[in-house]
Amino acid sequence: MKNYHNKLFPYAYNILGSSEDAKDAIQDVLMKYLSIEKGHIKNETGYLIKAVTNQSINIKKRNQKIIANRMWLPEPISTEIADSNINGEEIISYSMLVLLEKLTAKERAVFILKNAFEYSHEEISLVIDSTIENSRKLLSRATKKISNSSIDTNQNTPTSFIKNYVHAIQNGDVSKLEKMLSEEISLHADGGKNIKVVRELTVGKAATLDLLFFVFKTHQKSLSVKISKINHQPALLFYKAKILINCQVFELEGNKIKNIFSIIDPNKLKSLSL
Repeated sequence: MKNYHNKLFPYAYNILGSSEDAKDAIQDVLMKYLSIEKGHIKNETGYLIKAVTNQSINIKKRNQKIIANRMWLPEPISTEIADSNINGEEIISYSMLVLLEKLTAKERAVFILKNAFEYSHEEISLVIDSTIENSRKLLSRATKKISNSSIDTNQNTPTSFIKNYVHAIQNGDVSKLEKMLSEEISLHADGGKNIKVVRELTVGKAATLDLLFFVFKTHQKSLSVKISKINHQPALLFYKAKILINCQVFELEGNKIKNIFSIIDPNKLKSLSL
């Protein structure tokens, strides 16, 4: 069943934005699958993908109600080194995962099946037990909700750019860092239930500069920092010994930083600890 877990993980994770929830969804489906009579199942892989997709939709619906009034960022996954257990190409970019939070669980599932896995509307309708027409409507609604948002994840951002960013932060070089930030920059921070962040959302260059330098001097100065790639985007990992304290994922527009996603929630950082 291990091979099935690896195959199913991108479906569950892309819908849920959480590695732990994805593993739970897959575990539930596989346990039920082991206990049923399988004579009627002609396509085992298709059956499991359908079951995991619908289980993930149900979990996402429940989670969206719980986190409705606070900042929530997806659990980061390292794509720096190819993981033989996970098809990294099927893992959606971090910025896209954030953007997809605007959608309902079913809209999100349809959007992902169509765009990440290239399913036809006929195939999608079979997965979500719906009609082809409804699949088209769900995709249309999803596309409209995110149509005004442009994403340039800039997967080929040179390491030197991120090194220059770190150097500017460490040396308090306001002028240098200012030139690296977009005028419309936003900084999103998720501390989870137990970690209180300075500010969940900061918008604009001046406010973001102030916050970045404050957080570094107050919380990050004594930490070791590693440049990485998270969900196909450049990132910084801040460690205290071998424990990851903060993961910052960068979205670039051209050669300017447009968004910084700062994950401090320890429950979302466990898999990235050294």
